[in-house]
Amino acid sequence: MEVIASAPGKVTLFGEHAVVYGKPAIVASIDKRVVVKCRPRSDKKITISALNLSIPGIILTIEREGEIRLETDYGKVLSAVSYIREAIRLTQEHIGINRGADITVSSEMPVGAGLGTSAAVAVSTIAAYSASHGYQLEKKDLARLSWETEKTVQGLASPMDSTIATYGGFIYLKYDGRDFDFESLEDVGDIPLIIGYTRRLYTTGEMVAKVKRLLDSYGEIGWSIVELIGGLVEEAKKMLLEGDLPRLGELMNINHGLLDALGVSTKELNNIVYVMRGFGAYGSKLSGAGGGGVAIGVAPTDKISDIVTALRMIDATPLETSIGGEGLVISSDHS
Repeated sequence: MEVIASAPGKVTLFGEHAVVYGKPAIVASIDKRVVVKCRPRSDKKITISALNLSIPGIILTIEREGEIRLETDYGKVLSAVSYIREAIRLTQEHIGINRGADITVSSEMPVGAGLGTSAAVAVSTIAAYSASHGYQLEKKDLARLSWETEKTVQGLASPMDSTIATYGGFIYLKYDGRDFDFESLEDVGDIPLIIGYTRRLYTTGEMVAKVKRLLDSYGEIGWSIVELIGGLVEEAKKMLLEGDLPRLGELMNINHGLLDALGVSTKELNNIVYVMRGFGAYGSKLSGAGGGGVAIGVAPTDKISDIVTALRMIDATPLETSIGGEGLVISSDHS
């Protein structure tokens, strides 16, 4: 039985980086997804075919003894493969099996852009692998195993991305460094959001480590920025539920300034942020770990086309998407 699982990417509306240190964050799913297909094998081999993941056509086979066989015209393995392999290992431990599978993964969004693709890859892989072997995991277990995958590969990660990839919608999340809880924000109306993408210069793990070094070096100064971000998220939650887009935009501007102070923005991201504002956005900010990747803006609907055109003029890639859609979806093919 082949199982197909897909999970959404995300944008962090407020609170990135501070969420790693016990502050709340607000995150929303987008309508771009990662799709994983899994078909069980009769042996213990795991084969991974990675399609449309920045470098197309990689086929990686992990033999029973751990030997890796790579078939590709390119000289490197996508980082996404690390998440797939670790997700399978943790899932095998969780359900107590060691069975092979042929896995194909593809993405509708840029990998490594800050759109939560690693979590979407992990959630989809765990769901497809376990279901194809007859195990129906609960969503809380899928989210936890995905989070463990990200922590292992990256070294440090919040549960935010894995939670939104599993549940979808709009989520307000708190994490104390060990455990977390979250609230689905059910009454959020339509949010006209624009995403601009620029080349990612650093990985999530590198940016998280950079912030940690800054906090360790500057003590109270750095931690005061984290506290300010936490308080801002609480106010943003109110504005989001009230549908006050102008105030929401102003809070985005403040959040971006604080993230820039933590050293996670770049010249290219700042260009996107300020072009959005200059062409009519209520507000804009980087979204995700930073170091390149994506910036988001909230704007009146009659300004969106102007902003999209302006982004193209500065060689940023606009991504058209809606936010707040469904989370993990699983289907099967018995043929």
